[in-house]
Amino acid sequence: MKLQKITNRSGKRYHDACGAAHGLDLVGERWALLVMRELMFGPRRFGDLKADLCGVSANVLTQRLEGLEAAGIVRRRKLPPPASVQVYELTDWGYEAQPVFEVLGRWAARSPQHDPALPISAISVMMSLRTMFDADAWTASGAPETTVGFVFGEQTFRARIADGELTSTRVADAAALSDCDLVFTGAPVAVPQFVYGKRPLADMEAEGSLMVTGDRAAAGMFQTWFGLPEKAAT
Repeated sequence: MKLQKITNRSGKRYHDACGAAHGLDLVGERWALLVMRELMFGPRRFGDLKADLCGVSANVLTQRLEGLEAAGIVRRRKLPPPASVQVYELTDWGYEAQPVFEVLGRWAARSPQHDPALPISAISVMMSLRTMFDADAWTASGAPETTVGFVFGEQTFRARIADGELTSTRVADAAALSDCDLVFTGAPVAVPQFVYGKRPLADMEAEGSLMVTGDRAAAGMFQTWFGLPEKAAT
């Protein structure tokens, strides 16, 4: 009954047949979309979600997870031993929202008020790379298929660039990156500074914010395959 009060109060619905309006009924509450974003690379524990959603309280996060679960967007399950912990994950339908994040992210990045220097989570970085990958720049560079690893503390990801597309997944640990052409290691915010801010890799390595192992020439080319869209006229 309490869950129903949280998610179905009539004052929080638009009562509009438009699909976009109903979408906002489902995910329009503050933090709801960001919770979904953090689950786009697979299941996560409550504590992990709270750590990466800067500023969310435990109470609000609980409410958003309950609301998304009631809507059929998120489900929770318990991992088998030896982990035996509860995790949250998107349903198949929940994962279908991924293109929404890409379109919204590219559109919002054109805002003159967008500040790319603000904190960013590891998941956000990987989704941003998917969104801002420039297939034409990759093709023009003449680069072959490239596999890139990313180590952000305890979170590890693998990206593959081939046939004009960038695909990425979360992997268990750095051992899964042994065959990558290059691996970036650092805080999540360092990667946008490198690919969008075009900071010299040597400078970032000297200060210890971003390290690379593997093909350094490929790292230099990697930087040229991404760019933020032009700001909108105001």
